Amino acid sequence: MTELISSLPHPPTTADAACGPDRFWSRIAQHLAQAIGRGVYAPGARLPSEHALAAQFGVNRHTIRRSLASLGQRGLVRATQGRGTFVETFAVDLALGKRTRHRQSLTQAGMSGALQVLSSQTLCATPDQALALDLKPGDALLYVQVLGEGAGQALHVSQRYFPLPRFARLAEVAQATGSITAAFAAHGVSDYLRRHSRISARLPDRQVAALLRQPVTLPALLVTSVNVDTQGVPIEFARAWFAGSRVTLMVNHDEA
Repeated sequence: MTELISSLPHPPTTADAACGPDRFWSRIAQHLAQAIGRGVYAPGARLPSEHALAAQFGVNRHTIRRSLASLGQRGLVRATQGRGTFVETFAVDLALGKRTRHRQSLTQAGMSGALQVLSSQTLCATPDQALALDLKPGDALLYVQVLGEGAGQALHVSQRYFPLPRFARLAEVAQATGSITAAFAAHGVSDYLRRHSRISARLPDRQVAALLRQPVTLPALLVTSVNVDTQGVPIEFARAWFAGSRVTLMVNHDEA
């Protein structure tokens, strides 16, 4: 256990503590979340005791208890009375903000991953798709089905629609780079913003469940979203299914 404790990131410095005690527990929680994401604590592993963590970070046990409670609320750990706190079988906290990026979210969670293009084709926009993208029904769209992975686990499968001919090579570039952001950049879009995200819990169909490697009886988190360029022109309409047992979605209200 001593080896695991020493593998943690260094405790926050005095400058970090200047944020005040109300922020200190949050920074410790983030350090622990990143350690979980990097595999310092394997799925199912027991975290060090509150006493050991308090000594590691130089704080009292109440602060550690608050940090662990925060991780529990995010679905990263579970506390078992009399036994300790254990890492969930697999859990990752992904952020949804104005600039939602798959790879950046994984980096913040302390793990690596990429996007894999499963299929692509040209379609005619349905009324719903046309409304989301400010197009006319029947206008040409590029449809791309994408699998998002992290730490070797399937995190989400998404159905994405892009206006044509503006993004004619997007699927090709995304497949080569593993990044929608890089594919946008190749088409002259250096930055883009999330206009809105709608989150609901649904039972996935058999294809989605198979790609997420979960049973059809287990709910998934469905996020429907629209991204726009810096001029406010819609560039992507997406429906992404997140594995409900592996992913916690955090809505970031502070992002500039």
